[in-house]
Order: sequence, then structure tokens, then C-alpha cells
Amino acid sequence: MNDEKSSLSEVGSMLKAHALLLGGFVAFIWILEGLDMFIFNHALDQYGIQPRSWIGLRGILFAPFLHDGFQHVMANSVPFLLLGWFVLMQGTWEFAVVTIISTVFSGLGAWLFGAPGTVHIGVSGVIMGYFGYLLLRGYFERSFTAVLWSIFIIFLYGGLIWGVLPGQAGVSWQSHLFGFIGGGTAAYALKRME
Repeated sequence: MNDEKSSLSEVGSMLKAHALLLGGFVAFIWILEGLDMFIFNHALDQYGIQPRSWIGLRGILFAPFLHDGFQHVMANSVPFLLLGWFVLMQGTWEFAVVTIISTVFSGLGAWLFGAPGTVHIGVSGVIMGYFGYLLLRGYFERSFTAVLWSIFIIFLYGGLIWGVLPGQAGVSWQSHLFGFIGGGTAAYALKRME
């Protein structure tokens, strides 16, 4: 009985920590967007990724926190929470590795291949990294559970794959594509580290 209570307590603590981490990030980007819109008049967006500009490299760190209005934040909030939680369920270390690699790949891809004079902002590149990690983890791990996760992710968010293709105005397909590649790279690297 005590073991059962202890296990339930551990699960409860883990879920609370996950909610604080993911929910805290989402709350922060909503608050930051509110400040950017109502106080800074969108001036914070300049801290996004500016392709092939040395100052634009700072955007690799800042871009995931910045968005182009509340609709943009809303579009990213649910996939970030859901896919981020699926990655976090693999472990905190895995979540950190996937997040860092996806952020760097996504940012560098936008910086190297984005159109001159544009600014790339938003957490969608990281979201695509989570998607790529969860999708390709089944391929690299080749365990029954990992393959089931991959199938579930395809069923749930398979349409995201179209976001890596050019053509949608105002959408940084570069950050999406390279975020996806970053997530796949993280899946490969984490499997190699086992």
C-alpha cells in the first residue's frame, strides 16, 4: 500500500514539474507578447533571427520567445505543450538535449537560408524539432514502444510535415525544416549515447 502511495506521489510530482516547466514557458511567451504589443510597440521582434547578419545571430537565443501577435502565440502554444510533454515524458535530460539541438539547428537554418531583410521569430522551429525527434525516435530506437509513439505522433500531428516546405507567406519554412532536422539529429544522438 505504501509503495502504491509512493508511486502515485512520484507521478504527481513529476506531472507537476512538467506542468510548471511547459506551462511556465507558455505563460512567459504570452506575457512577453503582451508587453511587446502594448508597451514596446513590437520593438522586441528585432531581436529575432536576421539572416546572414552578425547581430542577427543573437536571434537564435531570443526568437523562440518572440511572436508576431497573439494569434501566432496561440498557434504555437498547444503544439508546444503537447509535443513538449511527449518529449519530456522521455526524461528531463532528453527534453533538454532535444530542445537545445532543435533551437540551434532551427536558428542556424533560418540565419543561413532565410531571405535577406526578414526577421524570423517564434517557437515553431523548436516544435518541429520535437515532432522530428518523436517521429524519428522510433526509427533509431527500433523498440515496439518507440515505433508506437512514432505512429501516434504521425496520427496526431502528421500534417506538420508540410510546414517544412516553402510556399506559405510569413512562415519560416527554413526554421521548420532545420528544427525538424535538429529533432531527428537529437533522436540519433540520444540513441548513440545509450
